Amino acid sequence: MLLMLVSLLCCVPAATACLQCDRKIKLLIEDLTMSARSIKQQIEMKPYRDHIFEAFKESSRQRKGVIDATTLYRARTEYQNELNRYLNTEHTEQIGSARIETIRMLEMGRRILEKHLDIFIRDGLCPNKCGLLKRRVMDCSSCRYKIYICPSPSGQQDCGELPVQAEEGGQAVLHCFHPWHRLLLGAPEYHYSWARGVPGTEKLNESDFKALVVTDDSSVVLNQLHTEEQGTYRCSLQGQDGTVFYRVTFPLAVAALPDRNYKRPVVPPPSLPGGDDYSPSRPTADLLVPVVAMITALSLVASVGLTFVLGMMMSQRRAAGQQRRRTETRTHIVL
Repeated sequence: MLLMLVSLLCCVPAATACLQCDRKIKLLIEDLTMSARSIKQQIEMKPYRDHIFEAFKESSRQRKGVIDATTLYRARTEYQNELNRYLNTEHTEQIGSARIETIRMLEMGRRILEKHLDIFIRDGLCPNKCGLLKRRVMDCSSCRYKIYICPSPSGQQDCGELPVQAEEGGQAVLHCFHPWHRLLLGAPEYHYSWARGVPGTEKLNESDFKALVVTDDSSVVLNQLHTEEQGTYRCSLQGQDGTVFYRVTFPLAVAALPDRNYKRPVVPPPSLPGGDDYSPSRPTADLLVPVVAMITALSLVASVGLTFVLGMMMSQRRAAGQQRRRTETRTHIVL
């Protein structure tokens, strides 16, 4: 009986939290129950098996009755670790009956399951703080997947405004993603549109928005912006049937750059104040006249001196030439 109980407990962690929904685990537990040595033992094991199914089912039902794959994995892993730790310890002398140990193990698994379900219901089931979420979860009562609807806490799909500032010639990034978008069923797409004009100056209607792009990407980059492109941009996450799950508005203001062709006026320098006739850094006309006369006189003296020197050099050259000719004549006569 003890060996059969250990085998049964080893199989429970491998099942999902909705234990009765797992066909393979259900058949395995049925086989283990029927493998008892006698019909009496098989009859005694059947209530334990049924109680295991109902306990997990009831825990799920008390908490919305649904669960997702991540929560299933976390609860199953923790329960399996606890069971392995327990089964690897010697409990032979402590075991009074198979029924008491089965209930004890069952209650431990139930507490683990309830802990993870509480976290899932609080943080994971409806993570959308705004917008509409339709997701696929398992119903632990019917053992079938169903669509669970998480409406917007505000009752609307509009999720406010995100102002964007940019400069002319620069770029702006419109980011339209939230992690809960991954949980949406189908293949929703991001629809971008815009309305021209200075943001916030007038009330906009649906007809004022012009479609820009429909894409799977949650972000759009606007490059080489001009002042004419400022306005109110909008992102809507829509399903194939036109259902709007999420919508956000981006008021975009584009600041103009200074005009590069603009020329600053030329400002004339200030006039010289009076009384500066004797300033060495600001010579007047009276000081310039003697300076010019002195430079002219020095130029004339230099020219006369240069002419005299050149004349003397030419005279000496002529005298030397005449002396050389006389010497050559005398020599010719003697010969």
